[in-house]
Order: sequence, then structure tokens, then C-alpha cells
Amino acid sequence: MRTYQDLFRTPEFTPLFAASCAQVASTTLNGLALATLVYARTDSPLLAALSMFGPSFAELVGATTLLSVADRVRPRAALTLTALAGGLAGLALAMPGMPLWAMFAVILALGLVSSIGGGVRYGLLNEIVPPNGYVLGRSALNISVGAMQIAGFALGGILLAVVSPRATLAISAALAFVAALVLRWGLSARPARASGRPSVAATWQVNRHLLSTPARRAVYLATWVPNGLVVGCEALFVPYAPRSAAALFVAAALGMLFGDLAAGRFMSPQGRRRYVTPLRFLLALPYLLFALPLSTPVAAGVVAVASIGFASTLLLQERLIALIGEDVRGQALGLHVTGMKAMQAAGATLAGLVAQYLPVGAAMAVMAVASLAVTAMLNPALRLSNGTPPPRPQPTTAQAVAERP
Repeated sequence: MRTYQDLFRTPEFTPLFAASCAQVASTTLNGLALATLVYARTDSPLLAALSMFGPSFAELVGATTLLSVADRVRPRAALTLTALAGGLAGLALAMPGMPLWAMFAVILALGLVSSIGGGVRYGLLNEIVPPNGYVLGRSALNISVGAMQIAGFALGGILLAVVSPRATLAISAALAFVAALVLRWGLSARPARASGRPSVAATWQVNRHLLSTPARRAVYLATWVPNGLVVGCEALFVPYAPRSAAALFVAAALGMLFGDLAAGRFMSPQGRRRYVTPLRFLLALPYLLFALPLSTPVAAGVVAVASIGFASTLLLQERLIALIGEDVRGQALGLHVTGMKAMQAAGATLAGLVAQYLPVGAAMAVMAVASLAVTAMLNPALRLSNGTPPPRPQPTTAQAVAERP
């Protein structure tokens, strides 16, 4: 499978793609409207930010407690219920008179549900596409996420100018319900990938197993830490260029979309193995230039080139899949997504702290140096992930999760 045309001819990919687009647009509208509503009620920038990004913190909790659900449920039912939960949450938040604490309770609950949905979705993608089609399929979904976020923010801005935030929340709920219908009627029923009852113990057990070998651990760290440190650079765009930060964010989005497109559509399997290391270094190397005075056009060009390096994450996901068994792929991919979000939040926080003591451009260069150092340190261990996964050990308890080579 080499073209997007081939991908959309694959049965069930189109409904999965369409539902993902609707859900991303719904989430974007929901976050923007909710932040606007909370800020209008509290006049607190902190609470407004937490209302928009709070689900990410709940997803981290879900990754450590609930992620075993991802492989132990029927994918169509789980994804449909996740979309329905998003719609119901949107309607609940749109109700007038809801106390602030109740709104945040709904936000956190939605984050917990989302922590399961990501693992189910990407595990199902791996089942829908042929063995050589995962990178292309994930590339298409990544591109759609960027496009739908841009469209969602644009539509949200228009809606908030003409209708109330509560009405915008209701529209976001309608999009989530549309996604649920597409998933229910567009996907076929599949059995769960793994047997057994999901639990906190099972989640911890599989997470420990996924991180137990140097090869898998190196792949996870390579997708989490260097990227999170570079996102810290992006978190400083506004203080670096208050009047032209939007141009830097657009440049970053365009570079990332170009990288995903190139990696998913034009790189051969041999090319993906060859270029994963250069792309990992490309992600941070251009940001060293921010230690120098840069004009806005030059800075935007530097950011765009660096963001092409985010395609390395896509290639490392393919390597991760080769190192794990089918029965834990949903949880493995869910752990990847949640860990990446957590490290991005940590990188943004660290960058803000560094910028308290150094000029903003210098702080961005420091974050880039840290990213390059981690990338270099992980190189020897990553070479192990090119080999054949070691034979799995036999489970020693009734709850042990088997992993097929």
C-alpha cells in the first residue's frame, strides 16, 4: 500500500477517518467554547486554560489505571460509546446554571474516557490496514487532525462571534453524535484483541511489560522526551515574538504536515529505517539558531524545517508495532499517545521556567540542546529496536498478559 487512494479503498478506513475528523472538530470547538465560558464566569486565565487542557491531565491518570480496557473491549462498541460520551458531555456543559466544580468534573471524566479511545482507535487502525499500511494510515489521520484543528478553531471563532458559548458547545456535541453514528454503522463488529477483565492491576502489568525491554523502552522514550522538549520551544513562541507568534505556529503546523505526508506517502520501508535518525536530530537542530537575532520570516522558516522532524515519531510508531504483540497493541499505542502528551506538558513547563532566567531565544536554544542530548543518548538503545524482538517469557500468574512475538 503506497498511495492515499489505496488507503481509502481499504474497507472501513473511510468511516474511521471521517469519524476521527468529526471528533477532532468537536473537541476543538468544545475546548474553545468552554475556555471562553469559564473565563467569562471567573475572569481567571488559569481556570480557562485548565478547562481547555484539563482532559490531558485526566488522560495521564487514565493511562496508568484504565488503559487495559483498550485491548479487552470490542473496538466498534468502545469507539461508538466514546463518541457518545463526548456528545453527552458537550450537552451537559451547555446546560445553564451548572456549577463550576461540576463542569470540571465532566471535563476530567471526559479525559478519562479519551485515554481509552486513543488506544482503541489506533489499535483498530492496525487491524484495518494491511501490515505495510500503518504508517500511511496514521499519516492520513495525523494530517486530518491538524486540518480539523485549524478548521475547528476558525469555525469556533466565527460561532462565538455570532452565538453564545453554550450554543457552540451544543454544536460540538452534535458533531460528536455524528461521529458515533458513523462509527456504529461504518465499522464491522470485531472481537476484543485480548481476553480477561480490564483492571488497574492489568493496566500496570502490561505497562511494565511494554517498558521491560531496552528496545521498547528506547522507542517510547524517543517518541516522548525529545519531542516534548521541542514542544517547550514552541511554548515560547508568544513571548519570543508577541506580534508574529501566529506565523510561527502556522509554520510549525505546515512543517509537521509536510513531514507526515512525506513519511507516509513517499518513503519506502527502507527509507523509513534510513531516515528516522536524521529526522530525530532535525527536530531540534534548527532551534539552536534562536540563540541569534532572527527576523520573523527567517524564524518561521527555521520552525518549519524543524517541524518536519516530527515525522520521526510516525516512523518510530511503526518500529514499536514490530516489537509488540497484537493482543496489547491498543494499550501500547495508547501509552505512546498519553506519554507524548504528558512530556509535551512537562517540556512546556520546563521551557517557561528556563525563560524566567534567560532571554527567550536563548531558552529555546537550551531546550534544543537538551533534546539533541537525549536523542544522542538514546541512539545505541534504538539500534536494538531494528532487530528481532526477543522471545516472550511465559506468564507466571493467571493475570499475566501474553505477548506474541
